[in-house]
Amino acid sequence: MLGTRRPGILIIVENLTVPLDRRVWQEACALRDAGYTVSVVCPKGGVHTAPYEHLDGVHIFRHPLPIEASGPLGYVAEYSTALFFEFVLSVKAYFKVGFDVVQACNPPDLLFIIGAFWKYLFGKPFVFDHHDINPELYEAKFGRRGAWHRLLQFFERQTFRVADVAIATNETFRDIATGRGRMDKDRVFIVRSVPDTSRFRRVEPDPALKMGRKHLVGFVGIMGSQDGVDLMVEAMHAIVNEHGRNDVQALIIGTGTELPYLKQLSAERGLEDYITFPGFQSGNALLTAMSTFDIGIIPDPKNVYNDKISMNKVLEYMTLGIPFVQFDLNEGRKMAAGAALYAEDNCPRSLASRMLTLLDDPALRESTAAEGVARAKSLLRWDEERSRLLSAMECALGRKVRNVPQPVAIPAHD
Repeated sequence: MLGTRRPGILIIVENLTVPLDRRVWQEACALRDAGYTVSVVCPKGGVHTAPYEHLDGVHIFRHPLPIEASGPLGYVAEYSTALFFEFVLSVKAYFKVGFDVVQACNPPDLLFIIGAFWKYLFGKPFVFDHHDINPELYEAKFGRRGAWHRLLQFFERQTFRVADVAIATNETFRDIATGRGRMDKDRVFIVRSVPDTSRFRRVEPDPALKMGRKHLVGFVGIMGSQDGVDLMVEAMHAIVNEHGRNDVQALIIGTGTELPYLKQLSAERGLEDYITFPGFQSGNALLTAMSTFDIGIIPDPKNVYNDKISMNKVLEYMTLGIPFVQFDLNEGRKMAAGAALYAEDNCPRSLASRMLTLLDDPALRESTAAEGVARAKSLLRWDEERSRLLSAMECALGRKVRNVPQPVAIPAHD
């Protein structure tokens, strides 16, 4: 089959549809541009509800995902349903398009089951694209370890055991792959989630989003219980009702299991006129909104999970020159350095204080934005990340990999 067509890659992602998942879509397009035939299995979402679509040269197979989890048993139901559909669509993709490598993007860490099927029965190498560290995510979400935590550790070990190659989003994830995953370091490739600046760039802002107020603070992302968006709402409560400020508007973009609660909390705090929840946005609408932000907010609290992950928001804010406030997360500070202000102790009042410091000092906003742009340009280059992605696929296919560009070491920040 390989002799009659270009090598094929099947990418499986469960938690966001494509092309809305920026990282997965960038990877798919990079592989396509390198001459691979690319298929993606993903859930339906937003306006992207077609069961099959051939979009910009990428074959996309979508499945329904009627269950949205909110607890451990809910996640079992969601992931079991998704796993069934993903397996069925992987078979469909094989006969319709064909593929030579299976690339699975977690969560969940159950996709090794599909990878093992294609690897051990049909000789298809398995690449693990490591997006989330699920044992730590469970501990952060539910505040405990126990049997479910041990089960997630088991699934993670099995995923690395089946994987021929692992793709890590940062050095911490690489160390997890080579440490508790026991993978050979030569089979682990760091591919940071860096925006492609040929597509992701500032556009004309829309002053109407400020609702007549002087400042707009913004958040973009998924809203789960571990994401801390409630801390941003409480920070707005402090700004409006404790500091007496009526010149700050908040725009919270995205969706997730916590969205109904966040709207309720906003109403309870008397903030209906100060916080707008437009739902999920993408494309030009999202870029317009972000280009209107005076400052960005990353309210994710400091915990065992958030300390280790590289958040898309950090990279996106810096790329667009948006100064921002976040809590003092290890990876967040490592990436942002002086491009952000840091709130303390997961405290919404501290978050509010840092927000007002940045809003009330135009020179500080300008200098932090400039540092973010400079760091994005010097440290975060999608062309280099793309080269490591292509090297990972060459390695999975058993080809000799030469001259792999090493990730730029991000300097420590005091």
